[in-house]
Amino acid sequence: MTSPDPRTELPVPNRRAPYRGPAHLAPPLAPETGPVYEPPTPRRARMDRGMRSDLGLIGFLVLAAVVGLVAWNVAGEMAGGVLHPKPTAPGGVGIVSTPAPSTGSASTPAGSPAIASVSPSAEATASPAPTPTPRPARKPVNVRIERRPAAVFASEQKATWCAAAAVQIALNVTGPHVDTSRARQARILGLLRDATTRRDSRNGGAGPLGMVATLERLGKTDYALHIHGTRAEALRDAAAAIKRTGHPAILLAWRGAHAWVMTGFRADADPAAFRNARVSGAYIIDPWYPRVSSIWGPSDGPGVFQNAAEMRRNYLPWRRPEGRYPGRDGNFLVIVPRS
Repeated sequence: MTSPDPRTELPVPNRRAPYRGPAHLAPPLAPETGPVYEPPTPRRARMDRGMRSDLGLIGFLVLAAVVGLVAWNVAGEMAGGVLHPKPTAPGGVGIVSTPAPSTGSASTPAGSPAIASVSPSAEATASPAPTPTPRPARKPVNVRIERRPAAVFASEQKATWCAAAAVQIALNVTGPHVDTSRARQARILGLLRDATTRRDSRNGGAGPLGMVATLERLGKTDYALHIHGTRAEALRDAAAAIKRTGHPAILLAWRGAHAWVMTGFRADADPAAFRNARVSGAYIIDPWYPRVSSIWGPSDGPGVFQNAAEMRRNYLPWRRPEGRYPGRDGNFLVIVPRS
């Protein structure tokens, strides 16, 4: 047996029949009794609590990894500075290595300072390597640094004053003033004798080292005494120094008894660029001029070119009658400019 519908027991509301008459005679509407309630906008679905906890754990692990990596690098640098301190030069000055261009996979030689690596950005902005200067062509040269040799010439006032006269001529060539007077030569002679030791000259005169000291005292050019085993080596050394500095050299001629001022040369190549250049002769200012030697004959005027035959006849190995000179005997001596 079916139960009766419970809705049948509910009271039936008294409903008024709808008004169907003229609109102006319609009954008034009931007044508003309160605000109209509207349901709120539904909330967004929140993140699942399990997913939120997983993301928090992942963020914590990432942050911990970053902090650990930074701490590891700082600790490594501190430990490296303690265990392997940077080398320092004497006096506490640090050794700074200059970065060098990369040469592929070649390793740094043992004992050499480390080469700093260059970042790609630095390589991109670095200036290109300079183009090497091409080697000059091998060709004959004719060099003369003094175009007016007669203007700087000073004849030796006495037969034994050749060293003082040679120094005087060399100083006149280097400048800035020209003084060919006897007083100037006498003063140079006095300085030469004061600067010459017994080992430099055994006869009480002026020695080659005394000439070097006097040239540097009175002039602004540095000089040095060079000793060679052959005439060719000595002439090439003097020619290269003249070409490089523009200053004269002094040859110890007549077996060391005389001095020639060399102001130029001829060669089959530039001796400053080619070590095997052959010097065929030299331009000489001879303080002995205009005298005539009973052994060596008449002297040529200032600036005359002395060819290879004249060099072999006059520029001879050192040998002095007053005694032996270890290191000089049998060799060729030349006083060359250094700067």
